[in-house]
Amino acid sequence: MREYTIHPLTVGARETDQGIMTYLRGYGKTIWMGVYAFLIKGAEQNILVDTGLDQFVVPDHILAEYPNILDFEESLARFDLSPESIDLIIHTHLHNDHCENDYKCTNAKIIVQKAEYDFLLNPHPIDYRYFPDLLDGLNVETVEGDFHLMDGIDLILTPGHTPGGQSVAVHTSAGLAVIPGFCCNSKNFPADGPVVAPGVHTDAIAGFESAQRVRKMADILIPLHDMEVGKMEKIPA
Repeated sequence: MREYTIHPLTVGARETDQGIMTYLRGYGKTIWMGVYAFLIKGAEQNILVDTGLDQFVVPDHILAEYPNILDFEESLARFDLSPESIDLIIHTHLHNDHCENDYKCTNAKIIVQKAEYDFLLNPHPIDYRYFPDLLDGLNVETVEGDFHLMDGIDLILTPGHTPGGQSVAVHTSAGLAVIPGFCCNSKNFPADGPVVAPGVHTDAIAGFESAQRVRKMADILIPLHDMEVGKMEKIPA
């Protein structure tokens, strides 16, 4: 089986409340969350998981601690890539902070769950994180359910945070690395207890079951918004 490496690109950061990550836990604790595009290397194509925010403002004290926070183009340039050189974008889900740079990747095919894409086009008004025109005119391909994408990369339907979240399972030299299809940080996966459902969800029970599924299958778990992930140059190290 082909082996890959994953390179977290910190293409933004936001200040938020821990309760956004963890259902019924951590409310009132202010945190910063990293916003990532994950570059997968080892394939014949240039592959990204998510593309992050187009614009963001981060204060100097956060930049001092996390100097790898760069805009999308700068992040790609570290690997001698440009948006136009991206061949494939896999989306965990379609909240705006995961897909705002898609429009720059003019040659990319975009893979997303059908349930997620349908919800993007007609979102419920309670969820303000969907911008229905973000993928207009782009090359979108939908899949349904668990999907074998290519040798060593599988897409795992993990709903709950959103209707069609999908986790990305990547075979590496150190085992199966999983990028969850839902917003989470390390607090969602405590070492001494059960998983915690995403704090924002369309179905809390499905969110819990998805988090449980991801934890059981992963040798390496990469929390989707954990700031510490951005300090990693590559996974596995």
